[in-house]
Amino acid sequence: MTDPIDRLAEIFQKFPGIGPRQAQRFVAYLLRTSAASRRDLADAIQGLASGVKQCGECYRFFGGVEKVCGICANPQRDPGTLALVASDADLGALESSGTFRGHYFVLGGTISLASEKMTGLRVKQLLDSLPRRIEKGLTEIIIAFPANPEGDATATRMKEEIIAHEKGLRVTTLGRGLSTGSELEYADPETIKSALESRR
Repeated sequence: MTDPIDRLAEIFQKFPGIGPRQAQRFVAYLLRTSAASRRDLADAIQGLASGVKQCGECYRFFGGVEKVCGICANPQRDPGTLALVASDADLGALESSGTFRGHYFVLGGTISLASEKMTGLRVKQLLDSLPRRIEKGLTEIIIAFPANPEGDATATRMKEEIIAHEKGLRVTTLGRGLSTGSELEYADPETIKSALESRR
């Protein structure tokens, strides 16, 4: 029988950026907390299955019973701009900057430079949604990927795909208020504001 401590540490190691030592620290922390705290954590994880769904418009995960998230359902959002982001975390970073008032689309990752394949990315879903979005007033897609080689490669490829599909759309990328190699989700609001304002 597998040791429950080792088993939990192995699970934590699958989280992005978590190595063996950090995983062991998480387990040690949980062992020091009360049984009630551990139950709260277990209940919260269980709740992901029943209380969270994916938005039918932007593909981000959200809690609720509606088919679309609060951002997509908000009539105050600008239908003229669409931010194309790699992940929910990047969407959250842009949204918390308080600068962007348009809509979002979560692509689901970036191209792996090792394979250059776009498997698993929601390219078809994005392209299929464009005629409907254009009817509602879409004029510009802002490609907002991390400022790293994978993000740059994905931005180039997506720009080509979008222009080939809908020639009349303006396609811009974030300005370099973001330093090269930086992840969008970790950028501060002022940096994101600068990157949005200097997009080209």
